[in-house]
Amino acid sequence: MLTGEIQIRVRYAETDRMGLLHHANYLVYFEQARTELLRARQESYKELEDQGFFLVVAKAEVKYKSPAHYDDVLTIRTTVTRTSPVRLEHKYEVFRGAVLIAEGLTTLACVGRDGKLREMPAWLAEAK
Repeated sequence: MLTGEIQIRVRYAETDRMGLLHHANYLVYFEQARTELLRARQESYKELEDQGFFLVVAKAEVKYKSPAHYDDVLTIRTTVTRTSPVRLEHKYEVFRGAVLIAEGLTTLACVGRDGKLREMPAWLAEAK
């Protein structure tokens, strides 16, 4: 399976009044991790979009296990778990050191400029 890891330091602006990473920012981190996973394959979302392929989030799920705090360094492991001609599924694991603090899943659908489903390039549909 296609897997990659990135590290992100929690910035002050991403926290709530308690100094904890705001829950919505996990989805932002997931997007950054997906982008870097694609870049590691020598591809980019920009290139895909320039060719008329747009990957939109059709489903997102996050399970929070333990909070992240301001200035924590987090590792986000991203794995492509399933592909089809028009969909990609990713699994995310967020670690602070060796501690798993969150897990997530997303399903992306490929659409064209008109917003209608379209098949992805073959190399992406076979990314597992």
